[in-house]
Amino acid sequence: MSGWIIGFIEQYGYLGVAALMMLENVFPPIPSELIMPFAGYVGARGTLSPWGVLFAGVAGSIAGTLPWYWLGRRVGRERVLRLVARYGRWLTVSTDDLLRAEQWFQRWGVHSVLLGRLVPAVRSVISLPAGIEAMPLPTFLFWSTLGTAAWTALLLGLGFVLEDNYEQVARFVDPISTTVVVGCVVVYVWRLVRGRGKPA
Repeated sequence: MSGWIIGFIEQYGYLGVAALMMLENVFPPIPSELIMPFAGYVGARGTLSPWGVLFAGVAGSIAGTLPWYWLGRRVGRERVLRLVARYGRWLTVSTDDLLRAEQWFQRWGVHSVLLGRLVPAVRSVISLPAGIEAMPLPTFLFWSTLGTAAWTALLLGLGFVLEDNYEQVARFVDPISTTVVVGCVVVYVWRLVRGRGKPA
């Protein structure tokens, strides 16, 4: 799995990093915890600029948050809840996920967007309550970018540390990364199957 991610990033460069990070927010086939360390590894070898990788990762991640933000802002809470209950399983979002994000938002206010971008279980869905509560777009983008940049830079830094020890680490990273992705697919399929036949 690590070889595929590295090969994809090497082939498509910054655009590949941005695309993977955007997809991770809309529909998480590969989590950022795998994408950015390997992007950092590619950058550490001199293939890509570290600053360019960081910018691409942040830009892609922020782009992935905007559909959720605008959905919440344009549709409203009740309709979002109905849509998530009916179709959320296709995007790996449940009503419980949304309600948890709402509680997070109510507790931390605007700072919930900053903090939420640092928490894997909240990272994507925190954009929904931000949109539902009509948080101004510049405020949303500011706090989202700040939290995303911190998280992305941390993961990127791990990739730089990885460079000198890649051959040794790859023996452990490959099965772990493959297990993570397979686990995501299994959970996704399980949620689809479980959601069949439920009332809308």
